[in-house]
Amino acid sequence: MRGTWRWFGPRDTISLEQIKQTGATGIVTALHHLYHGEPWPVEEVLKCKAEIEAHDLVWSVVESIPVHNSIKLRSGPYKQYIEWWKESLRAIGKAGIEIVCYNFMPAVDWTRTDLMRRLPTGGYALRFDVLDFAAYDLFILKRDGAEADYSDDRIVSARKRFDHMMPDRRNRLEQSIIAGLPAAEAAYDRKTLAHALSEYKTMTAADLRAHLITFLAEVVPVAEENGIRLAIHPDDPPWPLFGLPRIVSTADDAEAILNAYNTTANGLTFCVGSYGARADNDLLSMAEKFASRIYFAHLRQVKREDDGSFYEAEHLEGSSDIIGVIRALLREEQRRYRKDGNSHEIPMRPDHGHLLLPDSNQNESPGYSLIGRFKGLAELRGVIRGLEYTEQHAQETPLAKGFSGQLN
Repeated sequence: MRGTWRWFGPRDTISLEQIKQTGATGIVTALHHLYHGEPWPVEEVLKCKAEIEAHDLVWSVVESIPVHNSIKLRSGPYKQYIEWWKESLRAIGKAGIEIVCYNFMPAVDWTRTDLMRRLPTGGYALRFDVLDFAAYDLFILKRDGAEADYSDDRIVSARKRFDHMMPDRRNRLEQSIIAGLPAAEAAYDRKTLAHALSEYKTMTAADLRAHLITFLAEVVPVAEENGIRLAIHPDDPPWPLFGLPRIVSTADDAEAILNAYNTTANGLTFCVGSYGARADNDLLSMAEKFASRIYFAHLRQVKREDDGSFYEAEHLEGSSDIIGVIRALLREEQRRYRKDGNSHEIPMRPDHGHLLLPDSNQNESPGYSLIGRFKGLAELRGVIRGLEYTEQHAQETPLAKGFSGQLN
């Protein structure tokens, strides 16, 4: 697997020179100065690629070309935005970049309620608290009809939580939810969020899924023509928020998307943390079942709590069998290599690292600290090397006899 690093362009506080020192060999980025739906000129794509390659790194994945809300709503100027999306794909193809990660979450992108959850280690993690979210939705945003989306017990508990919040905590909660996390496609205030949600008020999951499939009908052929594999990212968290449907949350969702256009250009980003936030997702089974259509991996962990809340755990800890997932992806790489000898590496990146040590005193983007991700990448590379070594020497050392799975 190729170790990669998400970089937010020249304005990122973490430089390409620093990234090179982490051991990453690939970069995951986008044209963040053209991040609102406009087309990406090939000259701009090539300029970004040249800057990355000047540091002896490879632009491995485009994450992402934002999908404008009008496309998800299939209203207003959505046709123009689809055409621009296709123009961006063509520019990316001309630059020789083969993987594009994108998402189809309506109105709000990835969401957390606490950006500085103190850990026993002394570091800080991102957290999603279901009661805090309900308290915000019901009693701060006061979304019309919100009560219908929560049980009576949850409403009572959320009311108690809200009543015990000091004003500064309420403000921090709102900022965490709506101000826009790194790489989110939109930032809101309370008024603009309410308006965005109102646009989706009558949309069902079936409607949104139909809009995604119609979108894929437009863009998948362009991806095929330009040697690009699309890799949809799961919802984060993987369940409805603000009464909005989410349709990339389960194994059934992933299968429906892949079956809609059964071509190599239509694939998945396998985010262990996003899918793993649901206890009913069997990640190892999913990784094995969808392996041939997994083109990109976010190797991060969450620790689920009894009420459905979760926080970002250590990369090798948490609630999911991440080592089993890595082994399944290594097996898939070997299968691809045996098939054609090319395109066998699956780019992976550490994600949502803890805020640790000197980074805690700096203005690090939530989830994208230098040291936390550096630590995660080192741990993941160690697991990968260990699995590869054990397989290669399975017949040579007594210690390796305890290894229960073959990679090939």
